[in-house]
Amino acid sequence: MFDFLQGFAYGLFLSCLPWFLAGMLDPRLAVPTEPPTRWRVILRYAFGIPFLAFVLWLTSLWGGFSPSFLGWVAGLAALAVEIPAERGWRRWRARREARRRQAAAQARARQQRADAERARREAGVAELDPAAPPADADDVVLALCRAKQALLEARRADLAGHADRVYTRYTRVLDVLRDKFDAREVTFDRSRAMVVQVGLTAADNLRAMGALAAGVAGIDAAYVRRRLAEMGPRGVADERDALQRRLDLVADTERRLAERAATNETALTTLDNAVVVMSRVNTDRPRAEVGAEQALNDLKRFIDKAERYGHNT
Repeated sequence: MFDFLQGFAYGLFLSCLPWFLAGMLDPRLAVPTEPPTRWRVILRYAFGIPFLAFVLWLTSLWGGFSPSFLGWVAGLAALAVEIPAERGWRRWRARREARRRQAAAQARARQQRADAERARREAGVAELDPAAPPADADDVVLALCRAKQALLEARRADLAGHADRVYTRYTRVLDVLRDKFDAREVTFDRSRAMVVQVGLTAADNLRAMGALAAGVAGIDAAYVRRRLAEMGPRGVADERDALQRRLDLVADTERRLAERAATNETALTTLDNAVVVMSRVNTDRPRAEVGAEQALNDLKRFIDKAERYGHNT
């Protein structure tokens, strides 16, 4: 055993030189770690592996000085086997870690979608599908679907959610109207016409937002900012001016979108106010022939008479 270990130490030590030279020419040949660099080659074959061979040699001295030929061969071939094996092991670990990160990202995405769905349900926000509008969709709902589709095509899903909120408020107002008024009444027609106008105004505003967003959809603001930072103050003046004009276009568009989003919030507040006010309207005719106070007094008098009747009998 000690003679094999001693021969292995000699063979391992002698194999360091050719691997060192190969690694200095191309580090990918001799270094299984990422990134393969010449510093890693120097640390590995000028210090690490020779130190390991020295420790093995010291350990084998307990058995005397008789290195075996089989140990020599094993030591010379050890690195040729170890480098591909270590490289494969590291790649397997990297793939396993990538799969773990991907699974964790998918789990987080599912959780975020579930949280968003729950938040929408709690807020009472219904989601429109532009490709499949509701079966009972009127002009307002169809206009909201078209506006949402335009915003999605402009890659502004954050603004497309405004269409869902307007749709939710609009349908809620119509439900309250149908509950409080008869469809044959003039009040119902007038109220519904005003609600429809508010909905159409919001849909037009969303469609205009889609057109604004589509105008700057092709501008990569992150790239422009990164390019300006790379150029610094010594960059070409014409290129800097062109890049700055792109950023100005994006900033101006975002400002206009924010203004129109604020207009949408006003429309949503108006619809919410309409729901609250109409919910307070009492259009039900009382079915009782007397008032509540009189009915309670009559019931009390009847109970008193019943008690006296019971005592007399």
